[in-house]
Amino acid sequence: MKISLEKLENSKICLTVEVEKDVVDRALNKAYSEMKGKFNVPGFRKGKVPRNMIEKMYGAQVFYDDAANNIINGTLDNAIKENNVEVVARLKYGDIQVVEMNTEKCIYKATITVRPQIILGEYKNLEIEAEKLDVTDEEVNEYIEQEAAKNAREIKVEDREIRPQDIVTIDFEGFVDGEAFENGSAENHRLVIGSKSFIPGFEDQLIGKNVGDEVEVNVTFPEDYHAEDLKGKDAMFKVKIKDLYYTELPEINDDFVADVSEFDTLDEYKEDIKKNIAETKASNRKNEITNKVMQKAAENATFELPVEMVDEEIERNVEQFAQNMQKQGINLDQYLEYTDIDRDKFKENFREQAVTQLSNTLILEEIVKQENLEINDEDFEKELERRAVQYRMEIDQFKEKINDNYKESIKNDLKMQKAIDLLVETAKIIENENEN
Repeated sequence: MKISLEKLENSKICLTVEVEKDVVDRALNKAYSEMKGKFNVPGFRKGKVPRNMIEKMYGAQVFYDDAANNIINGTLDNAIKENNVEVVARLKYGDIQVVEMNTEKCIYKATITVRPQIILGEYKNLEIEAEKLDVTDEEVNEYIEQEAAKNAREIKVEDREIRPQDIVTIDFEGFVDGEAFENGSAENHRLVIGSKSFIPGFEDQLIGKNVGDEVEVNVTFPEDYHAEDLKGKDAMFKVKIKDLYYTELPEINDDFVADVSEFDTLDEYKEDIKKNIAETKASNRKNEITNKVMQKAAENATFELPVEMVDEEIERNVEQFAQNMQKQGINLDQYLEYTDIDRDKFKENFREQAVTQLSNTLILEEIVKQENLEINDEDFEKELERRAVQYRMEIDQFKEKINDNYKESIKNDLKMQKAIDLLVETAKIIENENEN
C-alpha cells in the first residue's frame, strides 16, 4: 500500500492511497460473494452464477463500486494511523473519492479534517481582576435575616388598618367600561401589600383600609400588559377585604440560633456563617479566575477552529441536552415544539459554547505538550480512589472494571487539570474592592 499526504488549507489534509493487485483481487472476490445472489442468468441457479459469466454479461466494472468500498473500509484506518493523522471530524459523503479502480489497482483520496495548529501566546503570569475574599458583617447579617424570614409567623389582625408589607385575603372583580372582563375575578386571593404583583396602583389603594371594607380600586392597565384587549385600558375593581395578617419575625438571639442551627450562641452562628460564605466566595473566585485565564490564553493564542470540528461539538452538546430532557420525560422534538423554535436555530444556541469548549481543550493540550506535564503514580492512584468513591465501588473492584483506554483518559484529564492549575497559580491577581 502506497500512501501520500498533502496538507490543505483550513486544517485539512488529503491522503492518497494506492493498493496493489492482491488487495484488489480479494476485494473483488468479496464483492462477488456478497452480490452474486442478486443476478439471474439463464441456465444457472440464483447465487450460483460464476463471476466471469456475470462480468461478461454486465461488464467487468459491475463489482468495482462494492470492491472499492471494501478496500476503503479495510485500509483507510491503517493509512490514518501510519501517518499519525489526528482526525477531529467524521468523514462525510464526498470526502472520499475513488480516483482509479481496475483489476490491477485501486487509488482513492480521502480529505480529512485534522487538529488545527495551535500557536500559544502568553499564558503564564496573566493579569486577572478578581474581587477580594473579605466577608463583611452586612453579608453575615443579611444571611441571618433571610433565615429569620424563613421562620417568620403570620399573625392575624382584626383591629387596625392595612399597612405596607401586610398580607391580605381579598375577593375581587374587575370591570372595563362597566363590563366585567375575562379572568378579572378571584376569591380568597392572598396579596402582599407592596409586592407589586398586581396592576400598578392597586395595592396602594388598599393601604389604610380595614377588614370587612368593600373598596372600589381604579387603575390603568400598562401599555405592555400581556392581554391585548386590556392594554392601556382604565379599569375598576370591586374589592372585599376578608382577612389581614402581618409577618412577625423571630428575635435574633441565642434562642433563635438554637432553633435553626447546631450552635448555642449567636456569635458561634455568625462565625460559622462567615466561614461558609468565605468558602463559597473562594470557590466562586477560583472558577472566575479559571474562566478568565482561559479566555486570555485563548485571546493570546493563534489558531482557527475547523467548521466541521465545531459542528460536531455542537451535535454532542445537543445530544447531551436531549438526554437531560429525556430524564424529565420530554424528548427534544417535544421541547422544540413547546418553545416554538426550529432545530437549526436551536443548534445555533450551542455554537458559542462549542467554540469555547474546543478552544480551551486545544489550548490546554498544547500547554501540556509545551510544559511536558506528566502525572505521577500517586496522583493517578488518588484519582482512581476518588472515582471509585463516586461510583460507590471498592477500589480493587473499580480497577478491575476499567480498561487501558479509560485509564489513559483519566491521565489526560489530570494533565489538563495540571495545565489549568499552572495558569491559575501563575496568574497575577488584581483585587477589586468588594461592593458589599
